[in-house]
Amino acid sequence: MEGSPDINTVLTNSLSPDGALRNAAEQQLIQAAEQNFSQYLLTLVQALANENAEGHIRAAAGIALKNAFSAREFARQQSLQAKWLNQTDQETKTRVKQLALETLSSTNAQAGQACAQVVAAIAAIELPRDQWPDLMASLVRNVSEGSPHQKQASLTTIGFICESQDQDLRNSLIAHSNAILTAVVQGARKEETNLEVRLAAITALGDSLEFVGNNFKHEGERNYIMQVVCEATQAEDSRIQQGAYGCLNRIMALYYENMRFYMEKALFGLTILGMKSDDEDVAKLAVEFWSTVCEEEIAIEDDNAQVESSEQMRPFYNFSRVATNEVVPVLLALLTKQDEDASDDEYNISRAAYQCLQLYAQSVGAAIVPPVIAFVEANLRHDDWHYRDAAVSAFGAIMDGPEEKTLEGIVKSGMGPLIAMMDDPSIHVRDSTAYALGRITETCADAIDPTQHLDALIRSLFNGLMNTPKMAASCCWALMNIAERFSGDGDSAQNPLTPHFNQSVTNLLAVTGRMDCEASVRTAAYEVLNTFVRNAASESLQAVASLSTVTIERLEGTIPMQAQVVSIEDKIILEDMQTSLCTVLQAIIERLDKEIAPQGDRIMQCLLQILSSVNGKSSVPEGAFTTISSLANAMEEDFVKYMDAFSPFLYNALGNQEEPGLCSMAIGLVSDITRSMGERSQPWCDNFMNYLLNNLRSTALANQFKPAILQCFGDIAGAIGGHFETYLSVVAQVLQQAATVTAGAEGSYEMFDYVITLREGIMDAWGGIIGAMKSGNKTAVLEPYVQSIFEMLNVIANDANRSEALMRSAMGVIGDLADAYPNGQLVEAFRADWLTAMIKETRQNREFQPRTIETARWAREQVKRQIGGAQGMMSQT
Repeated sequence: MEGSPDINTVLTNSLSPDGALRNAAEQQLIQAAEQNFSQYLLTLVQALANENAEGHIRAAAGIALKNAFSAREFARQQSLQAKWLNQTDQETKTRVKQLALETLSSTNAQAGQACAQVVAAIAAIELPRDQWPDLMASLVRNVSEGSPHQKQASLTTIGFICESQDQDLRNSLIAHSNAILTAVVQGARKEETNLEVRLAAITALGDSLEFVGNNFKHEGERNYIMQVVCEATQAEDSRIQQGAYGCLNRIMALYYENMRFYMEKALFGLTILGMKSDDEDVAKLAVEFWSTVCEEEIAIEDDNAQVESSEQMRPFYNFSRVATNEVVPVLLALLTKQDEDASDDEYNISRAAYQCLQLYAQSVGAAIVPPVIAFVEANLRHDDWHYRDAAVSAFGAIMDGPEEKTLEGIVKSGMGPLIAMMDDPSIHVRDSTAYALGRITETCADAIDPTQHLDALIRSLFNGLMNTPKMAASCCWALMNIAERFSGDGDSAQNPLTPHFNQSVTNLLAVTGRMDCEASVRTAAYEVLNTFVRNAASESLQAVASLSTVTIERLEGTIPMQAQVVSIEDKIILEDMQTSLCTVLQAIIERLDKEIAPQGDRIMQCLLQILSSVNGKSSVPEGAFTTISSLANAMEEDFVKYMDAFSPFLYNALGNQEEPGLCSMAIGLVSDITRSMGERSQPWCDNFMNYLLNNLRSTALANQFKPAILQCFGDIAGAIGGHFETYLSVVAQVLQQAATVTAGAEGSYEMFDYVITLREGIMDAWGGIIGAMKSGNKTAVLEPYVQSIFEMLNVIANDANRSEALMRSAMGVIGDLADAYPNGQLVEAFRADWLTAMIKETRQNREFQPRTIETARWAREQVKRQIGGAQGMMSQT
């Protein structure tokens, strides 16, 4: 591009709506960057700095220049930064930075904005490396002495630098906190007459607050910052007000412990005034301030409840409780500002107020009840639907926070009127009522009297579900909560749902079977049906059996539809339906257990047809596999009759590394099938093992697959017993290699978790293998690997980073080894102090589940027998 007279043309074309022109221009820029990177940068920065060029051309130059240093993808970002660091001569770097800084003074706003991005992109490379030491000083000087355009562009630059997510840059900015604060506070003062400059400053201040913690520790600096921000909440320009309230939110989240003085002197009044602002964006941010207060105080109380001494407790000022009587009435008034034309996901002032009220209830508990109940009683029968809706919403909002004993009385007395509100003339009120009932059934279900409320409640929810699509999601949520809360003991003959079960199933089948049913409503209704089946009492199992026939028929009916799909939307709807039906069928199988056997042939035939005809990249196979897993668990050895037909699909999924979710499910299904069929699974195990070993070696699959594969080895061994000898040497080598993986002292949390899970898989595998060799009288072939098993146990014993599941598996392996060699062959290994200590520690851990402690006790008894023989064991305590 050197000497090229048409750089402006190329840049103009790079913005063209004509795809061909735009692509050609982009290719020219790419080629120029590859041919001579330094010259490319100089050409672009000169175009950016050219005061005679049009703004859009200069902006295009700035964007291209910024893109030469930064990218969204981490790997590409690293590559681009390396080109600047290693392939650009110092003279070019100096010239690019010099012209970029000069261009911040441009009177053209487009150029100034683009230039701010360029400077920020270079700063992201150089500041963490202690390069460009005078940048911040230059920006501060611009804000102090420059023209309004230069001030604004420089403040925007600081904002861009501070909002970066690059951790190295963020760490380096702490050293520049004084310079950053000097610039942004000066620009944000009420004495600054240029509103654009003040807006840029308050925006940059919000982005920089995380890096100025040292400044916030000094009272004088903190007072000045708070004064500037508080004054900005009263600016005439609502954009500046919004920026100021945004700053207050960040300050409260970052520096709660320093806020007591300012809350008492100013922030209570300012934020309540802001909540009443006519500008909705200002009001929302003021409401969010109190949401932040509540979130912080909830977190502080949680943290303080877990510390061991009072010295570790965080300061707690109870701001939300002190302000309850001032803030809550304003929130309740804002709940009445609903926009009836708003979409369900639109975030407006009434939604902000509702979210804040929920957090307030969690923060102050019972203190929220009196003002809210007074508001509810005053407005539940108001002529204006906005007030009725606000009353219902407020009642639901406070269900999570106060203790259930506090809420029980008001819920009992409120259920009748609330259920009646499900027939309100306003669809908005009915929808909010259904959501409030969902909140009540989720958090306070014990206050619902099954004999008094349940019949009317279920009927009203089904009425809403069947007749008003807008209410369907809320009605379904509440019905699912009811099914879970009133399920009683799983083995009971009856539960409070029993009288309503048959009609509920009939209603749900009616909704899901309607031709005009919206796809989202159908999916939600199937989820309810699934929940009702899972929570059915034994008296309802006959109805569940009848439901199985209907469900299979519907699933069979979807098969011809696969050939009729003509659009992506049709495909999604059909797949959702098939997945939902598979989920319901899975619940039915699990509930009926062995009683499903007469339907087994028909179920498998249907699922195999679906698997045969479904297209790639579909979610349906996962649903079908889950259902097949449940069928295998129910039918146990009898499932073998389906394996010849099903195994090709299972092999395909095991080998499908491009769809990790399906591959993962197939690995789990191998475990389920082999456990269910036992030795009868042996004819398919060669293929299973080959696929599993290939997946272990694969670079396409994440490490997270490995623990499940190792566990699967243990399940296969447990199923086929001594026949597993064929695979022992290969699997033992894999387990020994996996045992060498450690997290290291500086490892991430993810790595620590992975190592724990991997070790769980190793122990589960050895547990299955040891049991298999013992049952097959082949413990002799296991002997070469016993030492490595003890070495792995020793690693676990010496690592504080371990889970209960890992300790339970380890106890199982210790006991299995002792049981497999009953004649004292391993007595020296079992006498090791570390092994005795690990068993004792596990056995005495009061936080562990009974089954873990019982496994440790069993392991201890096996070790005693190993060491002392039966007689010795009897004499020991």
